[in-house]
Amino acid sequence: MGARFAGKVALVTGGGSGIGLATAKAFAAEGATVVVAGRDEQRLAAAVKEIGGAASAVRVDVTDSADVARMVETVVARHGRLDVAFNNAGILGSQAPVADLGEDGFEAVLATNVTGTWLCLKHEVAHMRAHGGGAIVNMASNIGAHGRLPNMAAYAASKAAVSVLTRTAARDHIADGVRINAVSPGATDTDMSRRPGETDADRAERLKSAIPLGRVGATAEVAAAVLWLASAEAAFTVGHDLVVDGGATA
Repeated sequence: MGARFAGKVALVTGGGSGIGLATAKAFAAEGATVVVAGRDEQRLAAAVKEIGGAASAVRVDVTDSADVARMVETVVARHGRLDVAFNNAGILGSQAPVADLGEDGFEAVLATNVTGTWLCLKHEVAHMRAHGGGAIVNMASNIGAHGRLPNMAAYAASKAAVSVLTRTAARDHIADGVRINAVSPGATDTDMSRRPGETDADRAERLKSAIPLGRVGATAEVAAAVLWLASAEAAFTVGHDLVVDGGATA
């Protein structure tokens, strides 16, 4: 492995499992000091052990501005800086036709996926622009701005909003030295991509014809895209939403 992030401090929200954990491990493997954040302290503790090295965790509710501010302050207090952030925390939420969606379920998805991403951006950018800049990657999805599926209006609306928020924030803050992009995975080998009671084999059979590549993505493949967007190799990439979905929305 290389050391593209040697000497850098990277924050990963939703870092206790799935794509977040895979990305945190990838950052650490390339030299970063990693902080994983989320709501489940037990899961975060397990993630820190798996990542190893100087990894640490901080509990956060991304829908709470004061809590997000504390998260950033904690990272800086521990390590003296924040260079990279991957705003990955999100939920799938209620799935139903639009007319049948409950108000509370719809608002919960927006609160976590949209407001949570915005609050992370707000506090991360505030620190980065005052301390020499940085790179931020937001978690969008191929469901939203790129494609739609039945019964997923709340999730699709939230992730389309993340895509547009990312591009707007990128224009707002590139002059501050903060480079912002998004990644939009398709079906990936995580719990979120399985239906209730579905096995990995069931999922593979269901999706093999829906994905031109013929399989779900690996978490490491999404992590590789995030690391590229956050790295100096992508220095001229600003406000991009990188789709990683095996051709599903091509």
